[in-house]
Amino acid sequence: MITLTQLWLPILLSAIGVFIASSIVHMALKFWHMPDYHGFSNEDEVGAAIRKGNPSPGMYMLPFCKMEDMKKPEAQEKFKQGPVAFMILRPNGVPNMGKNLGQWFIFCLLVSLFAAYVAASTLAGGTAGLQVFRVVGTVGFIAYAFGSLPMGIWYGQPWKAVSKDVIDGLIYGLVTAAIFAWLWPK
Repeated sequence: MITLTQLWLPILLSAIGVFIASSIVHMALKFWHMPDYHGFSNEDEVGAAIRKGNPSPGMYMLPFCKMEDMKKPEAQEKFKQGPVAFMILRPNGVPNMGKNLGQWFIFCLLVSLFAAYVAASTLAGGTAGLQVFRVVGTVGFIAYAFGSLPMGIWYGQPWKAVSKDVIDGLIYGLVTAAIFAWLWPK
């Protein structure tokens, strides 16, 4: 039986590997995700309008109505007129990339830890590398990719952007799988 303590090195190295891969995807390959983001042509006016309401950080919908009010003609008219939006407002100030990258690395460690748990629960020492690759790669892919799907389903993220996130998740799952297959205990 394999224990998680025996897998500390692949857990750590796969988290580092995914962190590096994601840095390449997001910083070096700017053509990949940058086209998915757009600014408003009247950004200053939109920003001023939002500031005027003094909203706190959080999730907002426009138009906002309760589910039971969706069938009311006035609510339906607001949706027809548009814009229809889901917005996340963050705290004012320059984003703290150090904090965000730290949280991302912790997430990568958690994915690797759970991939290790599933693999250790289902595979024995000396299991062929391809089988380790399959199990860990599947867990990694699910963890890194499937969270993007609800963004397209419920929040209107364009499916092209969702598909890129899923491809990113596949890359990260493959990196995780390769490191575990390489370092799997004999």
